[in-house]
Amino acid sequence: MTAETVRLADCCEIVSGATPRRDHPEYWGGDIAWVTPKDIRDLDGAILADTPEHITKAGYESCSTHLLPEGSVLFSSRAPIGLVAVTGREMCTNQGFKSLIPGPDVDAGYLYWCLKREAPRIAAKSSGTTFTEISRKGMEQVKIPLPPLPEQRRIAAILDKTAAVRRKREQTLDLADQFLRSVFLDLFGDPVTNPRGWPVKKLQELIDPERPITYGILKPGPDEPEGVPYVRVVDMADEMIKVHALRRTTREIAEKYRRSKLQKVDVLLSIRGHVGRLALVPAELAGANITQDTARLAASPDILPEYLLGALSTSGLQQWMARCVKGGAVKGINLGDVKMIPIAVPPRDKQERFAQTYRAMRSVRVLEVKLVGRLDALHGSLTQRAFRGDI
Repeated sequence: MTAETVRLADCCEIVSGATPRRDHPEYWGGDIAWVTPKDIRDLDGAILADTPEHITKAGYESCSTHLLPEGSVLFSSRAPIGLVAVTGREMCTNQGFKSLIPGPDVDAGYLYWCLKREAPRIAAKSSGTTFTEISRKGMEQVKIPLPPLPEQRRIAAILDKTAAVRRKREQTLDLADQFLRSVFLDLFGDPVTNPRGWPVKKLQELIDPERPITYGILKPGPDEPEGVPYVRVVDMADEMIKVHALRRTTREIAEKYRRSKLQKVDVLLSIRGHVGRLALVPAELAGANITQDTARLAASPDILPEYLLGALSTSGLQQWMARCVKGGAVKGINLGDVKMIPIAVPPRDKQERFAQTYRAMRSVRVLEVKLVGRLDALHGSLTQRAFRGDI
């Protein structure tokens, strides 16, 4: 059964926030929690228990912020629009929120999921020049389905559980990454300080001379469903390639850039935008290509690609690359600098020990990523069904 649809103005009190003056130290460091959008950007779950900054009673009284009761729902209304959280205690916010105090017929957990679902549509109604913002009037007009309270709580509980399972899978991925970094440092130490005293070579000396360091396609053109896949920076995450998301170019364009054709276990390095992202090419992408924002590193027999990726992902070499980044609107690192990256080269048997661990953990990661994808699909399906009244 489809629930009645109501405006937020008819079921919640909508309030804004404000910021006490920073040049008055007596306004800061008190007992009143004070929230900014960045405080909920990476929140683990719905509940915000506390905040990094607190204001005093004098600070509270000096501006037009509101004290929100526990169980209020925060919605960031600018920079960015659409971050959502539930207050775990009394709090107030800066001006970056349109917060909602649920009425007696609204469950805070249910409202949280409603706003998560509606966030893209709310953002589409925003306006502004320096930055876009959703106004209080705009928030008041947003409509949500409002079934009886017991049904709201049941829906929220179902969505909470699927989200919690997904977070556990994400935590497993994080632990796998931490384990690999720990194994690398235990075996080799920091590749920049090189405490084991391994021989150091420039990256270009460790690349197959038949397949030198290069970037890829300048203008891939419109997507060609039956064409050659190519990897963009946005397709690289957590040292893997989102194969299902790849675009494709024509075979004619790919042939013009055959110098950047990929083979299994090539290492990819982002060189523009988010400089320093890495990925290892899987077997199914042999013959694919890359864009101009990505460099291909084809390891020579002197170095294993898994070791090369592990070294480049360490904080030391990430910082080395960051110091070489140049540019204005679009920042990047020149291939000339990439070729000069210093790589410590340990004995082959030690590289192989790390590579074996990397391959094992990569298998775990592939399975976990697939599971997270399935959980995302399940959560999306449950969300749609829940607000249609089908569960």
